[in-house]
Amino acid sequence: MYFSTAFDGKRLRGLPFSKTLLCVACVVILVINGVFLMRNLDDLRSANALQAQTARVSDELQYLNLLVTDAESGLRGYFLSGAELNLGPLHAAPQQLDNQLRALGVLLADNPSQTKNLAQLRTLVQRKLGLMHQSLEVYRRGGLVDIVAISAAADERGDMDEIRLLVTIMTREQNELLAARTASFYEQSRRTVLSGVGINAAAILVILLFYNLVQRSFGLRLEAERALQNTNDTLEALVAERTAQLSVLSRHLIRVQEEEKSRLARELHDEMGANLTAIGMDLSTVGEQLKGTHPELAAMLGRARKTLVDTVQLKRRIIENLRPSLLDNMGLSAALQSYCADYARVTALDCDALIDDAADAAGPMQAIALFRITQEALNNIAKYARARSVIVNLTREPDGWELEITDDGIGIAPDAMAKPKSHGLLGMRERALLLGGSLRVEPGVNGIGTCVRAWLPPEAPGGDAGPGPSFASGKPETTTPFLGPGTASGSTRETPAEGAALSLNGPHP
Repeated sequence: MYFSTAFDGKRLRGLPFSKTLLCVACVVILVINGVFLMRNLDDLRSANALQAQTARVSDELQYLNLLVTDAESGLRGYFLSGAELNLGPLHAAPQQLDNQLRALGVLLADNPSQTKNLAQLRTLVQRKLGLMHQSLEVYRRGGLVDIVAISAAADERGDMDEIRLLVTIMTREQNELLAARTASFYEQSRRTVLSGVGINAAAILVILLFYNLVQRSFGLRLEAERALQNTNDTLEALVAERTAQLSVLSRHLIRVQEEEKSRLARELHDEMGANLTAIGMDLSTVGEQLKGTHPELAAMLGRARKTLVDTVQLKRRIIENLRPSLLDNMGLSAALQSYCADYARVTALDCDALIDDAADAAGPMQAIALFRITQEALNNIAKYARARSVIVNLTREPDGWELEITDDGIGIAPDAMAKPKSHGLLGMRERALLLGGSLRVEPGVNGIGTCVRAWLPPEAPGGDAGPGPSFASGKPETTTPFLGPGTASGSTRETPAEGAALSLNGPHP
């Protein structure tokens, strides 16, 4: 199964139409509910205003009635006592009554029926005030007897009763208007409440539908996540299985490669070495015999002998490239010491090898891996580092082998290990990983130079079998060539036995 996160140029779709429609419906319902709520508040405000108006109208009417009654009572008190103090309410009544009538006109301006009643009330009040002032003038001219006569002739009580009756009628009409509007308000409120309940029910239904869609979407998402997780688990298991298989195959290929190199080196040493030795002996014998009689042929044989010596040296370099003989015959410590010495001599660098005495206890796979990592690291230093000194430190730790190669050169880029063409670094890392170890390339001490740190476990995964010593017969060559940049031939170190056996071996050219 293949997953890709690449952008295909298509625009991402928004919410499904059903979810969008539900969201819009929920918003519309909430807006309608808000409108009804505002209308209900307006109706409540109107009802409260009408109730306050009714109460004020009632108070104003009662106060007006009280003013007329006080004026009439004050006038009667004046008739009985003759004291001018009792005429105070009568003198103040016109202005006060006029103020009350104007206030009532403002309050009842929106009610035609009450406005008509108010006009009639104004007429009655003015007529009543006129009669009281007329009675006062009569009293002052004629006395109490004329007042009694006027009272007997005129029906003053009837005017007062009409005023009271009209006040009562206006109060009742105002109360009836209040009751009617209150009933209308309660009816409107009842309809609003029912509408609100319906709207809330619809909103709850929409929310439930939306919740159902969200829950379904969440369930589908969980299912997709579970399917993706299962796929990832399967892929991880498959990758782990393939990685394990590739690791086993890589270790097998490295083992086979080293064994094949060892076999080729052994055959080159045994077969080609014996043949070249025999050819050298024959050339030496014939040359000695022809030196006196045919000197020109002896010279030709001498040149052939030099070519044969070069071929022997080439054979040695090929053998050492295939398999370092010192590693199989004298151990890892001797191989690294000899290689570092030859490296210092060829490159003119100061190369110190600090090798643990227990290095020879490393298994075959670990030994060849440590040697190859050292070889590749030193070659990279000679090519790119521009260093003056190198330190190779191999120690035996409780948990494995620790190899550290440090130089004082120009350093290395932090992303060098990630570059696809860094075959040398990648090869060193793969050798360490295939044996269950690790390899890090980091700056040196105080940021100067480069430090290559490799760690290998004491045993390789899946066993530690590997090629053993590759040279089985005779005393093999103990040569440790350095194949550095610009080096045409390696350096050789011969044992005395080998020098006697290969009598044609002369000085290294």
